Amino acid sequence: MNDQAVIHIAVMTMIVSAKVAGPILVMSLAIGLGVSILQSITQIQEVTLTFVPKLVGVALVIVLTGNWMLNQLVGFTRELFQLIPGLIAG
Repeated sequence: MNDQAVIHIAVMTMIVSAKVAGPILVMSLAIGLGVSILQSITQIQEVTLTFVPKLVGVALVIVLTGNWMLNQLVGFTRELFQLIPGLIAG
């Protein structure tokens, strides 16, 4: 196992992690920003107000994109398993 193989696996891991976590993080950020703007307009300073909308938004994203996320993770895992013989031999 050489340095290039380790760097390649690390880069692939970061890319797959960003692709899988991205939709959830974007939805959570958008809902948080929207609720914060609403709070600043209405001057309601309740910290727990963002929890339920974020929970519903993240659940909706997981329902809509969960199959795609799972396919990405399974494909990445299969690719890692296919790399094992080359990493052991080289």
